[in-house]
Amino acid sequence: MFRLAFRNIFRNGLRTALTLAAIVTGVIAIIISGGFIEDVFVQLRETTIHSRIGHVQIFRRGFNEYGRREPARYMITQPKVVVDLVKSIPHVQAVMARVNFSGLANNSRADLPIIGEGIEPGKEAQLGTATTIVEGRSLQDSDAFGAVIGEGVASALHLPPGSFMTLMVNTPEGALNTHEYEVVGVFRTFSKEYDDRAVRIPLSAAQELLFTPSAHSIVVLLDDTGATDAVTEIVRARLGPLGYEVKPWQELADFYQKTEALYRRQFGALQAIILVMLVLSVASTINMVIYERTGEFGTLLALGLRQRQIFKLVLLENTLMGLLGSLLGVILGIMLASVISAVGIAMPPPPGSSIGYTATIRLVPWALVAAAATGILASVMAAVLPARRASRLQVVDALRHNI
Repeated sequence: MFRLAFRNIFRNGLRTALTLAAIVTGVIAIIISGGFIEDVFVQLRETTIHSRIGHVQIFRRGFNEYGRREPARYMITQPKVVVDLVKSIPHVQAVMARVNFSGLANNSRADLPIIGEGIEPGKEAQLGTATTIVEGRSLQDSDAFGAVIGEGVASALHLPPGSFMTLMVNTPEGALNTHEYEVVGVFRTFSKEYDDRAVRIPLSAAQELLFTPSAHSIVVLLDDTGATDAVTEIVRARLGPLGYEVKPWQELADFYQKTEALYRRQFGALQAIILVMLVLSVASTINMVIYERTGEFGTLLALGLRQRQIFKLVLLENTLMGLLGSLLGVILGIMLASVISAVGIAMPPPPGSSIGYTATIRLVPWALVAAAATGILASVMAAVLPARRASRLQVVDALRHNI
């Protein structure tokens, strides 16, 4: 039965070529679209992580719920102890403390509300590979009272590198404190909203500005994003009993979660549309083949083949056609994806960002499997009704087609 089915699919070269062309086109479309969407996920994920979020963040328990109203009550009073507990975990590349503050930035002529961060410049340089310095230079450990500011802050206050600004903030005790900082650089991240308000100064300078040795969060950078869940569980086991809350980057990146959910549904809808189009296209060809082979099926029935064997024969022929078309589609899809990736696809900035990027077609197993499965499934689904009709032909009426 298998050899007969394999020989039958090559009896009419034109019909076979048309069917294979439809299957191959659908498989390639799924590979290209799936690879493009996967590349969007990977680039968005890594940009989100390496802009400022990191892979894992550690807070005092209650900080995320109540820290906005009373940040001083939920600070990590001994950040070095937490850093020492975390940095020995496998896959941990760097552990850094941060202090958050808000206040006013003044250029001696105007004020601008800002959100600030006290950071460890050397460690943040390892994390912030997706942060671009558009003017000046990045903050360094030797910059005791230096600052880097977001692109929007620099534009609003006209603060080029080398200029000075004054920060005015409230300390945890409620006092007002000010200090002057030299702008050493202007940066751009993935989030335009953040760049419009962000000021970053050394951690020691921020702690001096707020009169506190504490930190608001500990940020963990890993050498492999795939290890995030495993490291998160280990950190929770070590720090959870001590009153700390541990959150992986997925829980902190709301924009990424919503974007991924949207694209997953879009890809699912696209795959369903391609499946329907393939079924209709292949079904029309199979119906024509079944009509042309009516006399052949009548002869097979007259020679003693049972109806279920005719059904299996037609179904097997189209399953083999689907396998062959899917294989060709996967091969051609990989080749086309490689060519497109070598050239690159220039993409505009995503919503909320001011940075465009170059997309590629990322070949991942799930997209290749989904494409091949769609091609095979479409061939089988398209063959069910024609195979059923062929198996129920009346022998006498079918044999008349041979005359």
